[in-house]
Amino acid sequence: MSSHPKSAAMTAATEREREDKLDDCQEKIGYTFQDRNLLRVALTHSSGATHRLDSNERLEFLGDAILGSIICESLFLRFPKDLEGELTRIKSEVVSRQTCARLSESLQLRECLIVGKGITSGDELPLSLMANVFESLVAAIYLDGGFKVVQQFVESVIDPEITRAANGDLETNFKAQLQQLTQREHGITPRYLLIDEQGPDHAKCFSVTAQVGEHQYLPAWGRSKKEAEQRAASHAIAAIVGDTPT
Repeated sequence: MSSHPKSAAMTAATEREREDKLDDCQEKIGYTFQDRNLLRVALTHSSGATHRLDSNERLEFLGDAILGSIICESLFLRFPKDLEGELTRIKSEVVSRQTCARLSESLQLRECLIVGKGITSGDELPLSLMANVFESLVAAIYLDGGFKVVQQFVESVIDPEITRAANGDLETNFKAQLQQLTQREHGITPRYLLIDEQGPDHAKCFSVTAQVGEHQYLPAWGRSKKEAEQRAASHAIAAIVGDTPT
């Protein structure tokens, strides 16, 4: 009998802590939710949910699609002279797990996460967890405020990432990702073939294709062979996972 008041007090304290996290998150992102439960779900990892349907997994699924749509429209309007391959390269960098996780960290969402007892916000959290919470937040804002509101939010935080990717400042190691993918799926290592090079010696551009087994993927240009190989690897990854045709 004596355990009930203590249990109730602990439950109330936990609830207050979670409400404080919601308030903190709204302040960090500069948006106030009409439906606070959407934000609560967006911040709740499966380890901190009573049921997986109460976690942010479904919102992450929706947020991934919304984020991709916003980025595609933004790139289409911002770079009217770029071909599909270059737009795809920029998009793949901007919506990567690394970028989404970095955005979560820049918004300090780590401090707002609702996780289970085995995980604390101070732990070294998996990259995927931090990436997923950003996509979940995108979906929650969309459901709460509509497309225009979430579009403004996404564009305000992701613009520097677009600029970085467009300038070729690649932070994602696509070659390493492709090697992991092809070794896991096919047990082979990709090769990179120089297709063409143009320009004077002091300002050459190189075209490279990634080859996996007998299949060659969409070539990519770069200002160095290393940059071209990274971009060719990103094309191959996009083709393998079904984002673009080969």
